[in-house]
Amino acid sequence: MIRVSGIKLTLDQDESDIKKGLLAKLKIKEKDLIEYNIFKRSVDARKKDMIYFVYTVDALVVNENKILNKFAGDKDVTLTPNLKYEYVKPGAVSLKNRPVIIGTGPAGLFAGLILATMGYRPLLLERGADVDRRTEAVKTFWTTGKLDTECNVQFGEGGAGTFSDGKLTTLIRDLRCRKVLEEMVAAGAPPEILYSHKPHVGTDILRDVVKNIRQRIISLGGEVCFNAKVTDLLVEQGAVAGVVVNDQAKIDTEAVILAIGHSARDTFAMLYNKGVKMSPKAFSIGVRIEHPQELIDRVQYKQFARHPKLGPAEYKLSYHSPNGRSAYTFCMCPGGVVVAAASEAGGVVTNGMSEHARNAKNANSALLVGVTPDDFGSDHPLAGVEFQRQWERMAFELAGSNYNAPAQLVGDFLQDRPSRVIGQVEPSYRKAVTLAELKHCLPHYVVETLKEAILDFDKKLKGFALPDAVLTGVETRSSSPIRIERNEKRESNITGFYPAGEGAGYAGGIVSAAVDGIRVAEAVAAKFKPLGDGIYD
Repeated sequence: MIRVSGIKLTLDQDESDIKKGLLAKLKIKEKDLIEYNIFKRSVDARKKDMIYFVYTVDALVVNENKILNKFAGDKDVTLTPNLKYEYVKPGAVSLKNRPVIIGTGPAGLFAGLILATMGYRPLLLERGADVDRRTEAVKTFWTTGKLDTECNVQFGEGGAGTFSDGKLTTLIRDLRCRKVLEEMVAAGAPPEILYSHKPHVGTDILRDVVKNIRQRIISLGGEVCFNAKVTDLLVEQGAVAGVVVNDQAKIDTEAVILAIGHSARDTFAMLYNKGVKMSPKAFSIGVRIEHPQELIDRVQYKQFARHPKLGPAEYKLSYHSPNGRSAYTFCMCPGGVVVAAASEAGGVVTNGMSEHARNAKNANSALLVGVTPDDFGSDHPLAGVEFQRQWERMAFELAGSNYNAPAQLVGDFLQDRPSRVIGQVEPSYRKAVTLAELKHCLPHYVVETLKEAILDFDKKLKGFALPDAVLTGVETRSSSPIRIERNEKRESNITGFYPAGEGAGYAGGIVSAAVDGIRVAEAVAAKFKPLGDGIYD
């Protein structure tokens, strides 16, 4: 097939007009075009008087080589690359027991899917509940403040991303990304994630997707156990011998994939005490900022705001302060809400979430400042965990010790004064907010950098410093505060122990975590023989 880039359509045109653009671009007749499909679609809003959809299309044509030779040197007309996922050749070491995967976030689910497909019959252990029971536990917390520390926004089937925007953008360039998207579509995600420039699923659809991936793993011979917290790692002569679940059940295994999320602090501590090598890692902390979605649409799309083909507008901003710190927006949720994301008693944590329709009245985004191990006050590998915990507890106390979140209007934050009343932007935080001064639950250097960044971002996106915009604190779980060391075979210093995904410090989102889970599954498969027959090419 031939890949053709740069086909533009106006908002008034239909996608059926892609065919006309394709024929014109290749200078061929309709009879010479056998079929085509969309590979990528992006939005070009750079011109004030028009917004375009820009398409990259894969086309099957008559006399393919002739056309490729005709457009040799044209970067917009190339041979379509082979994006088919290739399974690794299984290794020669025999397994006495099933591989164990700890965690059912993106890394764990995709590691499990690959191994199950190849005949390894993996056992997946999840400390939280299945997604349906988890959803009920989360709703209970948001309405009553009753927190289940084993089943919440951070813990349970699907991982932390289940209660998010379901954003599938990633900065990594890896053919496995395509495999992740294809499997998600097969599990019920919208087909447009395969070609959208900024794909997202939405928390409502994502819950069904993770259930369907789980069922696929089971159908291929795997097993998934919920409410199964790994409380000990069994090590013999420097190699994995098994795990202990819920302080009771011993499970023998020679291969363990660690696919926990960035909030499994008790598991980090257990692994540290077992001698697993790890180090503190930089991450970011800050707040959630909320604006009217209508404002963001108007600034980004101008007279085309609210056009039905465009959907709610997004933004991504960054700022480098003279003080050496950097601030940026992260995990922007158009038409979304701010949610309570605590996993420990006595702490407040915020995150953002959208449904697929993204039709809530506010836009929200994390507004973060980078912190490094130099800020943690200790060189202990778990110092970053304690740093997070410190600010989460301060936010909890500041807002009334009831899981309300402290909030402040942007105008008051910039003027260093307390907020008295909510303005035109109604906070969406579930459970509720308490007006407070955020400087009392954030490091002073984070506060000062955020003030500078808000003013700078207002120059780039007019209205970002809207006085009535709401800041809700604190967001501390942007990424893992540790990195668990692993070698070129993706094993830690414990033979047979494979750290993977976001919690281990090797990913930063749904797709990158899933890709890392696949990479680690490949490392396990390259070493060990399958326990049964695989079902793959």
